[in-house]
Amino acid sequence: MIVIVNGTVIDGSGGPAFAGDVAVDGDRITDVVRRGGGPPPRYDAETVDAAGCAVTPGFIDAHTHSDAYLLIEPDAPSKTSQGVTTEINGQCGGSAAPRYGEARLSSDWAALLGDRLIWRSLAEYRGALAAAKPAVNTVQFVGHNTLRASVVGYAGRAATADEIRRMCELLGRSLDEGGWGLSTGLIYQPGKYATREEVEALASAAAAHGAFYATHMRSEGDGIEAAIDEVIDLVKATGVRAEISHLKTSGRSNWGKIDAVLEKIEGAVAAGLLLGSDRYPYCAAGTDLDIVLPDWAQEGGAPAELARLEDSAQCARIAEEIDASGRDWKTVMIGGTWSGENRRYSGRLVSEILAGGDGAATPGEFVCGVLRSDGCRTGAFFFGMSEENLSKIYSRPWVVPGSDASLRAPWGPLGSDHPHPRAYATMPEFYRRVRSLGFSREETVRRMTSTVADRFGLIGRGRLKKGAFADIVVWNESEFRGNATYSSPHLFSGGVKLTMVNGAVCYRDGAFTGVRGGRFLER
Repeated sequence: MIVIVNGTVIDGSGGPAFAGDVAVDGDRITDVVRRGGGPPPRYDAETVDAAGCAVTPGFIDAHTHSDAYLLIEPDAPSKTSQGVTTEINGQCGGSAAPRYGEARLSSDWAALLGDRLIWRSLAEYRGALAAAKPAVNTVQFVGHNTLRASVVGYAGRAATADEIRRMCELLGRSLDEGGWGLSTGLIYQPGKYATREEVEALASAAAAHGAFYATHMRSEGDGIEAAIDEVIDLVKATGVRAEISHLKTSGRSNWGKIDAVLEKIEGAVAAGLLLGSDRYPYCAAGTDLDIVLPDWAQEGGAPAELARLEDSAQCARIAEEIDASGRDWKTVMIGGTWSGENRRYSGRLVSEILAGGDGAATPGEFVCGVLRSDGCRTGAFFFGMSEENLSKIYSRPWVVPGSDASLRAPWGPLGSDHPHPRAYATMPEFYRRVRSLGFSREETVRRMTSTVADRFGLIGRGRLKKGAFADIVVWNESEFRGNATYSSPHLFSGGVKLTMVNGAVCYRDGAFTGVRGGRFLER
């Protein structure tokens, strides 16, 4: 038994904080005791002194990509050190399972997993995850891109009626094996080729299983209003509960659309649709650099892209089209790289690299060269969002924190990457920004805990109350801040004193204990 004493309890309900103690036995909270004016209770148990600290439910990261990395670095250091106890994985259409036909994991996942990549079905993935014993809980969505690649492959065409039926069957099996819902990434290969009818059929299949839907929409820029309409129409048609992933208006020319976007979402919610959103607390997106390639050059995924880049005539055409795209290269920063010759570019803007006379004559030539030598695995940050719009988004109480990041560590196989700072600092930065908008600490914590738990149906999570699972964080509000930056991303956040998952203390006083109590959560 463990009792956390002398803390300020913020229980996740949104109710007022109070001085109190939280008792834990096994994986459950056995009592939450308010301290009054009399003598303090006495406990025959290990005690954790939380004087000067908040005691809250564990934070829930609503949008993550740790599917593979939970097996590689199961201590989940970048997450537990900022108080994350549950991740919602398999997002943006890409999941670790199921993996049949032509389906392949992203190249970084596959390269780092190596001979640990032994599964095909979601059930087999769960077995591998159980053997790794991760420190955090995981909720697993099933990616549409993964389903489509398993059935259709990477061809740039619409799916046939029979292929859609087979995707729905594979989704159903995966949901029966523990999948939480369906996710889409409709700007990525091969999901971008899906018709509305294909997506609606899969969402209907998810709804029939009582499952959920999360979407990286078809557009977050020029076509964002039409993309929002597509999501709303889908929810109306299927009744599925939906999450709009990392809500944003990308590109300066689209910043003025934010009020119309928020009005559409809030109108849908007022009409009774089950719709919400998440967002990371930064104004740069993070994804693969190959997203800047022309559509035709992306077809077939990374292997096909690389073959085109290695063909001199096709490479020249790709470079010319990139140069003609009008992209502002002052807003594109190189992230993680894979070849030694490219490491010097990480954390630097493309415009600065070119200004330094690095050899390439144009941005298109530079991008093609980096992608070619990295095997099309280069990461990038795109600074295309507005700080003012981020504040407008965070002013909505239905927006919750989602890092859009996989877990990281500053050591081992993950330590040589150059991730977005959101991997290490989403929770303290979300808390800081929301509090600066005038939200109370109780309401801000609610959005980081019970709001996410209720939206995704995480029973027994997100609140400190008797009988709930013991996912708990002890943290000092004045010290709770992110330290990671775009140039130095592998820095842990400050302020968290203890992180407990299902009663297991996995992080305490700056150290990872090696005690891991995370679970694969089921609906």
